[in-house]
Amino acid sequence: MGPDLIKYKVSYRNVKYPRLEFKTGELLLVLPYGQDPKVFLEKHRHWIVKKNKFIRECLNLSSDKEVVKRTDEEFKGLILSLVEKICKELDLRINKVYFRQMRTKWASCSKKRNLTINKLMRYLPEYLIEYIVFHEITHIIERRHNKRFWGIVAKRFNNYRELEQDLFRYWFLIQLSACRPIPFGIK
Repeated sequence: MGPDLIKYKVSYRNVKYPRLEFKTGELLLVLPYGQDPKVFLEKHRHWIVKKNKFIRECLNLSSDKEVVKRTDEEFKGLILSLVEKICKELDLRINKVYFRQMRTKWASCSKKRNLTINKLMRYLPEYLIEYIVFHEITHIIERRHNKRFWGIVAKRFNNYRELEQDLFRYWFLIQLSACRPIPFGIK
């Protein structure tokens, strides 16, 4: 399937460099005013086709996945208890925990030890939420995704590669579900 057959949206903005985004599973071209989208699509044809194939595979592999429905209170309680448990385990301290809608990631941890949690994590199974929280708190020890970082993660989650793949599958499943009511798999 070529980029000419993939549905896309164009957003003209006051930007210096054009970019492609597939964050929600749909292609968005962010272009400077006056740039021809057809030229940009053709230039990045290979990347678009590859990324679209990856997203379709994730969606196909997510067909057996179920989104979990939690209240705000249940979700926040789960996060705070996991933060406390993991901080104790790693002998670390988190400054504050924030909850907000994030467009490109599940969570983040700042240099000031603030943990920001994507509200969409509420739809994930608990084992993935625990992995994400551990992953982010590990960034207090090692900021980069280097050998040391993955070594720390692997001590607790030796299957972290599989978990990362699961997170991709859920990302696109939840993103597409967020555009319409959450499908059949609600717990």
